[in-house]
Parts: sequence; structure tokens; C-alpha cells
Amino acid sequence: MPRPTARTPRIAVIGGGIVGIALARALATGERGDVTVFEKERRLAVHQTGHNSGVVHAGLYYTPGSLKAELCARGRLQIRDFCLEKGLPYREVGKLVVAVDESELGALAEIERRSRENGVPDLERIDDSARLREIEPHVAGVAAVHSPHTAIVDYAAVTEALAVDARAAGADIRLGQEVTGLRIAGSTARVSTAHSEDEFDLVVACAGLQSDLVARLAGGDPSPKILPFRGEYWQLSPEANGLCRGMIYPVPDPRFPFLGVHFTRGVYDDVHLGPSAVPALAREGYSWRRISVKDTVASLAWPGAGPLLREHWYMGVDEISASLIKRRYFDKARRFVPELAMKHLVGKSAAGVRAQAWARDGSLIDDFAVDRLGPVTLIRNAPSPAATSSMAIADHVIKNYVN
Repeated sequence: MPRPTARTPRIAVIGGGIVGIALARALATGERGDVTVFEKERRLAVHQTGHNSGVVHAGLYYTPGSLKAELCARGRLQIRDFCLEKGLPYREVGKLVVAVDESELGALAEIERRSRENGVPDLERIDDSARLREIEPHVAGVAAVHSPHTAIVDYAAVTEALAVDARAAGADIRLGQEVTGLRIAGSTARVSTAHSEDEFDLVVACAGLQSDLVARLAGGDPSPKILPFRGEYWQLSPEANGLCRGMIYPVPDPRFPFLGVHFTRGVYDDVHLGPSAVPALAREGYSWRRISVKDTVASLAWPGAGPLLREHWYMGVDEISASLIKRRYFDKARRFVPELAMKHLVGKSAAGVRAQAWARDGSLIDDFAVDRLGPVTLIRNAPSPAATSSMAIADHVIKNYVN
């Protein structure tokens, strides 16, 4: 009598950004089961993946030993190799983190220490202006660290290429299907949309800006909550493109999980300036005009709102004023590129919204965070460098949560 064959596991991935699609590809090509992706938009990479500066980070900033540091290092190489394999643009334009005066030297030394512990390749410490100008002729500062292998890509194009592989391996990617229900029933979970209700052996939620809401559908803890931060960019005029060869970054404020306004030469040779970091008034609030009373009230009612405001009110006022007043934004950038003129900022380009996880005590969670509720795995926090780390995050989730 023939021995019964084991049933192929059914696996759902919620979210069609680069992390979700990288995971779907890894599951499908690794023959881990029948893979279905649910994405609420009509195309992939609509939100964080398609609204960022395209930087492939080399690991300068992250706490040594953290999940961010580990997965960024692996993910950079995976993204590089994938782009080379698929013929996608990948440009190692390099990143220069500049201390404009001696008050920033201590923070720059900390960036250098973290970079070296994280194994950032070919990192260079620079302490003379002549060497600074060899790398970026228009920059001003007293010292810098240079990461020559920091690169730039088109993450939306990378996501589409990952999706091609996933579909070829049998994954079913369903666009325009927002998950409205996620119910755990013993060892399986039921995923509901307006179009269907399906049972899966495993569900992995990579829902970005909606990650806390999807976690609540599954009965997860409300914390961490997502606090949306909008990042706004200014486009530089063609005549000003020569002010930046690659990427020019300020020394970041260590109290805040954002890197500050910086210059980035894009993969298609445009140069943009940004981003700012202002609280968005909606989860998908890409402008001041996009307001959700529900989202705003929910943020203000969160227990962490008071502590966060008390600790970071000055930073908030500074960022909001830079968003609303062009001169303030310009002044931030001109500190380290003095030849920048107001006329060079010709218009705002597409803004992005970062899904920043926020704890009950008001702290902003820095590292990647993953939870598991029976058959449901929840990626609760995946801010930058999540796009860089996307393929490594997929490997990490499969190794630790898919069995």
C-alpha cells in the first residue's frame, strides 16, 4: 500500500513591499510551500519601498551586534549580487559623513567606531580638507568618514524583479487585496479580504505602515505602535548637480533615529536633498494636506505620546519649521555645502513616510523587531535599512520562524 504523501504547506505573506516580496521569493524558490502574497495596492512597492532615497547602506550607524547591523551587512551584498545578475542599475557612489566643526568630532568618532565594528568595507577616516575635496570638491568640514561602497539603486525596480522570480517559482501575488481579517485557529490562520477567505499553515506579515493594525487583527499586543514620519525631499536644479558627486551626510544626532538632511545622487543621476522627519498626520500622509483624524487621534492618545513630546519637542519644532519654511531647510544643507544657493532648490520631489515603531513609554524602537503568535509571524519594526537588508531579513525569518 503506498505511503501517504505530506501535504504541501500553505504560506501567506501580507505586504507587497520589498521585504514581503523578498520573503515570497525566498519561500517559493526554496520550495517551502505554496506561497500567496496579499497586497492592498494595485501595484507593488507603493509605500516605503517606492518612496525612499534608494541608498544601499553599508552599516555605518547601527549598534554593533544588533540585528540591523548583522542583516544590513549581509543584505548589501545580496542586493548588489541580485542587481548584477538581473542587469539592474547599482552604483557605488560612496557616502561622506561630514563633521562641519569640532563640536561634532565626538559623534563622528562614534560613527567611525560603529562602522569598523560592523565591518564596513574600506572605511576611511579623513582629517584634512584637501582629502575631503578630493572626494567631494564642494564640501566644507573639519573631518569625515568615507564609505566608498555605499551604493544607490531603484528599489521599486528591484522589487519587481524579485516578484518575477517569485511568480516563476509558483508564488501567487494578489494585488488590490487588503487583508481585513487575520484569525488564528489552532495551528492554522485564516486570512480574509473583500474577495476571499483562505486558511494557511503559516502567515508572515510584512505590513510596514499598517504592521501594528495587522498585529491587532491577529490578537497581538498593541505595542509597538506605528508612528508615521514623513520625509520630504527637494530636487536640485541641473546646474547644481555638480555640487554632489555621491552622497554627503551630516553627523546624525544620536538621540534621534534619523540621519538628517543630506545630498544624494540618484541611480538615474538626479540629485536630491533630504529627507526631513516630520510626524505625518496620516499613516500614508505624503503631504500636509493628507490628514486622517483617526490616525492623528490614535497617535495622540497613545501612552507614549507625552514622554515623546517632552523629550523631543525641540527636534520636532526644528523639523516642522524646516518643512514649512524653505529657508530653514536650505540652511541645514548649506552648512556642509556652502556653494548651495536658494535658487538650486527647484521643487519638492515625492515624499516618503517611514513606519517608526513606538513603545508605550515613548521610546522609538531602533532595531528590527519580529514577534510570533502561533502560525503568525509579525514583522513589527523594519525601518531603514530594511530595503538594503530585505533579502537578509527574508533569510532570517525563514531560518527562525518558518518550520
